[in-house]
Amino acid sequence: MNTSNKQLEIAVLPDVPTTETAANPSWSGCPNSYRWHKVVWRRTVAVSQGRRRFGTRAANNAAWLMLLAMLACGGLHAALAAEPAPQAADSPSRAAGLETRMKGVGYTIEPFVLRDLHGTERPSSELIGKRFSVVAFLGTECPLAKLYAPRLVELHRQFASQGVTFIAVNSNRQDSMAELQHFARRYKIDFPLLKDPGNRVADLFDARRTPEVFVLDQNLTVRYRGRIDDQYGFDTNGRAFARDTPQRRDLAVALEELLAGQAVSVPETLPAGCLIGRTRKPNPDSPVTWSNQISRVFQRRCQTCHRPGEIAPFSLLTYDEVQGWEAMIREVVELGRMPPWHADPQYGEFSNDARLTEEEKQQILAWVDNGAPQGDPNQLPPPRQFVEGWRIGRPDQIVYMSEQPFEVPAEGIVDYQWFFVDPGFTEDKWVKMAEARPGCHEVVHHVTVYFKRPDVPWDLRHNDRINLLGGFNPGGGPWTVPPGMAVRIPAGSEIVFEMHYTPNGRVQHDRSCIGLVFADPHEVTQEVVSVMIANTEFAIPPHAPAHRVEASYRLPLDALLLVMRPHMHLRGRSFRYDAQFPDGRVETLLDVPYYDFNWQNNYILKKPRRLPAGTTIHCVATFDNSADNLANPDPDATVRWGDQTWDEMMIGIVALAPLERVAATVAGAPSPDRGRLARFLLLIGTVGIVAAAILVLPGLRRRRTPTAPSR
Repeated sequence: MNTSNKQLEIAVLPDVPTTETAANPSWSGCPNSYRWHKVVWRRTVAVSQGRRRFGTRAANNAAWLMLLAMLACGGLHAALAAEPAPQAADSPSRAAGLETRMKGVGYTIEPFVLRDLHGTERPSSELIGKRFSVVAFLGTECPLAKLYAPRLVELHRQFASQGVTFIAVNSNRQDSMAELQHFARRYKIDFPLLKDPGNRVADLFDARRTPEVFVLDQNLTVRYRGRIDDQYGFDTNGRAFARDTPQRRDLAVALEELLAGQAVSVPETLPAGCLIGRTRKPNPDSPVTWSNQISRVFQRRCQTCHRPGEIAPFSLLTYDEVQGWEAMIREVVELGRMPPWHADPQYGEFSNDARLTEEEKQQILAWVDNGAPQGDPNQLPPPRQFVEGWRIGRPDQIVYMSEQPFEVPAEGIVDYQWFFVDPGFTEDKWVKMAEARPGCHEVVHHVTVYFKRPDVPWDLRHNDRINLLGGFNPGGGPWTVPPGMAVRIPAGSEIVFEMHYTPNGRVQHDRSCIGLVFADPHEVTQEVVSVMIANTEFAIPPHAPAHRVEASYRLPLDALLLVMRPHMHLRGRSFRYDAQFPDGRVETLLDVPYYDFNWQNNYILKKPRRLPAGTTIHCVATFDNSADNLANPDPDATVRWGDQTWDEMMIGIVALAPLERVAATVAGAPSPDRGRLARFLLLIGTVGIVAAAILVLPGLRRRRTPTAPSR
């Protein structure tokens, strides 16, 4: 979201967690050596105090072994500290997908010549600044490159008068000159943007990603390399994070120190972003090619999002579109970042499980390792067909959030926005599919859509039924229910949009909508309802690494469980659903061990799970309010319930179909169950009438026949 070095991971003798901690903290090797020394020292003292119990010689040997372990850890820590690698906070593990050891700094770049957007050759000698130069490697489709382009423009204006020049280089083979020109216009890049055919200059610099920056002196010696700042990146579990503001402006600090005649305090950091699309030589003998296998895998697993107009930043429909993304594809597949799926496979089976099979994964890795050959185009499958813009097919009705677009500012925090819309329902509507679509993908973080019943005050009821209709969120899909089921919207209801926006540096305009597909009321046998299992009374202490919060809901009726969707904010760490049955059994329904705020999935059960009345659905969430959580807005804060992302929520949404609740009639039409019952009762009544006629009428005739007078 490659090859990369693993940060040393040793897990021995962790401290016993405190009462506020639900799980042991993550121990991550000797960079935290003080804590390791403390733990080993405690165990050493304990062994020493146990001599009388185990014998002096055995206890002494154990103590010496532990002390040696402590010294070895300290020595390894010192060795690591002597390396010119970044600090621990800048050195995520392999899960983040960052690089193997880079060249460091202090090496000199050979002179080079590249063409600018006008086709003019620009030698490095005329580009170098009077004092220092910043060379930034950028890509036109990389989301982080788009976010940081305006910041580079700002830095250029800040330092230009101090003898610092800025140069942008594009080494992606997939980016055309026309795309570069559009990129420069869109982000108002006012310094040279050069094309690097064959990534020769990227190789000279040892550049890996976009965006990645290098600071050169007048001798073309590298004095700083790495990220622009730390606002965006990936944590040690590969989860993307985005801070409101950067905590360290690495490039600006490096320039300020150099201009002041000082050494750069942090000369190297690890950049986060897209791998440069380098030129590759395909293996013509590869058994796996785009045409014979990989195109089919991508059709099944990738193209729903990776196509024009969808949420993914680039398209993967054709071989030409895949060119240049092979290394990035390998990285996110190998690390499990794509396709996005976060449920532990040990629990539950889900119809929308996006994971690659092991065979698919190995095919992709082998294909990239063989240079991503195209193969025989005659072996390509027919293109996958999509309904333009809608994953649910053509909606019966589209409801927009407002008549006019909402303006999203370029910067700052935008409070949740609420829009109430009259869809004009004059009769009850039964909805079997719903898909919310953002009007502006770039700034819409998520959309939640409800319906408000007529003449009822607006209230989102936690731990009770809510009027949830659907929504959009990163990684989520349309709202669908099994055949025969539907959500009922009473006549006269309003549609309510809850909008969450995240500014991206440019003023944007959004007019999101929801598409509805209605069910034939005669075919509805089961009404679907939603419940928000929530805890709103928690308080997460400062610096708590795994604070536990729980919430429960007891089923009043037998019901089918259809969908689960956990929801937390930036401190969310894990989420689990358990079913506690009336007979005492406990079953885990869903476990999300590494919750990711950027990918909030609906987990749709492959087979609806029947839960008897009296079953308690118990939700357990953990929150990481420590500084180790790189997305944490403020580790010093006590965090409570709130709408904004710097607050927190603990919600376990479930969709249920109560088994004792037969769908109500719509416009006088009986449901199939009631129709069958009525026909059955009519048949029984008819049979009864006929039987009564046969048995009773002869008797009536006999009574009416006059009897002979007695004599």
